Formats: sequence, C-alpha cells, structure tokens
Amino acid sequence: MAMTLEEAPWLGWLLVKALMRFAFMVANNLVAIPSYICYVIILQPLRVLDSKRFWYIEGIMYKWLLGMVASWGWYAGYTVMEWGEDIKAVSKDEAVMLVNHQATGDVCTLMMCLQDKGLVVAQMMWLMDHIFKYTNFGIVSLVHGDFFIRQGRSYRDQQLLLLKKHLENNYRSRDRKWIVLFPEGGFLRKRRETSQAFAKKNNLPFLTNVTLPRSGATKIILNALVAQQKNGSPAGGDAKELDSKSKGLQWIIDTTIAYPKAEPIDIQTWILGYRKPTVTHVHYRIFPIKDVPLETDDLTTWLYQRFVEKEDLLSHFYETGAFPPSKDHKEAVSREMTLSNMWIFLIQSFAFLSGYMWYNIIQYFYHCLF
Repeated sequence: MAMTLEEAPWLGWLLVKALMRFAFMVANNLVAIPSYICYVIILQPLRVLDSKRFWYIEGIMYKWLLGMVASWGWYAGYTVMEWGEDIKAVSKDEAVMLVNHQATGDVCTLMMCLQDKGLVVAQMMWLMDHIFKYTNFGIVSLVHGDFFIRQGRSYRDQQLLLLKKHLENNYRSRDRKWIVLFPEGGFLRKRRETSQAFAKKNNLPFLTNVTLPRSGATKIILNALVAQQKNGSPAGGDAKELDSKSKGLQWIIDTTIAYPKAEPIDIQTWILGYRKPTVTHVHYRIFPIKDVPLETDDLTTWLYQRFVEKEDLLSHFYETGAFPPSKDHKEAVSREMTLSNMWIFLIQSFAFLSGYMWYNIIQYFYHCLF
C-alpha cells in the first residue's frame, strides 16, 4: 500500500501532463493544418504561373508541419543519436531511404532527425500505409504528393502500377529529391513469423530483428528515377560530369532504426509522452546507385544482403548499446541530433498566428455573405 501511495503523485502528474500535451496537440492541429490548406488554396495562381516556386513554398510549409510533430517528441525527451555516414553530404542529391519498420514512431523519428538536413524534408516523398490517408495529417500528405500504399498480396500488382504512375506524375513535377520507403511492408512484430516461415521454406536468411524485404516498390522507384547513360548503365553516385538535372537518382541510404532494449516508440507514446526520455539510435550507410543492381533477381538479393546487415547491426546494438564501427574506422562515432528551440517557437507561433488570421478572414467573408 505504501508503494501505491508513493507512486500516486507521480502517476497523477503523468496523467495531467499527458492530457496537457494532448490538448496542445489538438489545438496545434486545428490551427496548423487548416492554415496550410488555406495557404495552398490562395497560392494556386502561383502554381499556374511558376510551378517550381509554388512547390518550393509548399515544401517549406510541409517541413514546418513535420517540425511541429518532431517537437512533440523533442520536448518529451525522445531524442535521436545518429551513427554511420553523414547524410548531410548528399542532402542536395536525389536519394532513396530504405528503413526498417518496427512501430508508428519510426515515422516521427525520421521527421525529427531529418529536420537539420537542409531542404530534404521539404522535397521528400513518403511511401506509407494507406491507413495514414485517413489521419489528421492525411490531407497534407495528399497535397504534398506522398503515396499511400495498400498492403496485401491481392493488391500488390495494382499498387505497384499506381506507384509507377504516381512517380511519373508527381516526383519530377513537384521537384522531389528524396523518397522514404519501408521495404518490409509492415511492422516487425506483425511480419516476423511470416517472414521466418518464408525464409525457412526458401532457404533464405533467418532474421529476428528485421524481416525479409519486398523488392517490388524499390524496383519501380529505381526504374522510374535512375537516369540512364548512353551505354545503358545507371548514372549516379560519382558521375559528376553529368548535369545536375540529368543525374536522376544518385544514392541509396540504408537506414537502420534501433530502440534501447528493442522497445519501439509508437505514435501514442510520442503524443502523450508517458514514457521516460529515450534516445533512439539511427544508423546510415550510403550506396552509390551505380553499385545497385536493377534486374529483379539481383536487386532482391542485394536487398536481402542489406537486411542481413541490418540484422547484424541491431544484434550488436542490443548487446552493446552502440552500433559497430565501419570497416574503415576503429571506433564508431555517434552524433547527437538537436532541434533549435527558437526555431520550434517561431514555427509554432506562425501556425497559431496564421490560424487566428484565417479565422478572422473566413469570419469576415461569412458575415458579408450571410
């Protein structure tokens, strides 16, 4: 009974804090998302006159919205430590991020750790489960040009055709640079058993920290976006003699997310903040596109190799609390990712001021009309 009485104040404060955070986030969404939509509507003439400038402005607002989501975790103490290669070096090039998938918090983690990578977030296209289309952020993603993919064998071929068409219509025309893809096709806990059974049946690697990836979406993306040289080989990576407009996709960024004790953060935790402060670890490895095979069988094998490497990386992390050093280094080097509190304050202030402005404008026209 004594323990219960001692824990009561802490549990009470945790509940109050969670309710306060939830109330703030509801208010944040009620002003930020409608404001974004209003700005996009009012800027439609610019889209006709100067499409590139329109999508640049839209991308900046999109980055601010994702920055607000990142700030929710930041102020709850959910920070990020980065390992491996520095992806800032390729932030101005076209790239695909291949990410392992454990929980809904993976998306929030990426929203946070990519905020300080220049215009990457503004020019990024996400491939996410179709269920996100029906969330509060779904309309923003639809406007921005993200792709919602429906899972399941019966939908697979149709979804790949839709993805190909979506890339043709939206990627170049909206000046997109990066694509985020989760090749496993679902959360680890949901797919692990099926993946292991498939691996056993087909004599493939038996994985526990990740699942075997699917190659369909990756192949569609590479075929659609990799620029071809005259001899037919892919142009990218170190093909610096090509003009920037003709380089196409240049890099594959193999991204591995690890949570302490293999306990992923979900979106509910990110919003309510009831879990103790946690450092999520993200490891990057960059591959030039010229080193990535484009044929289906070879690409599938290459993807399997990447996820076997992820398995080893995560096994090492869970045993030691750190990722191993790369072959060229004796010690692994980590970098603490930070967000500017002043920048967060400014974008939040802009959101609430915009909400207030649009409310008054709409109210004025309503009274004029009625």
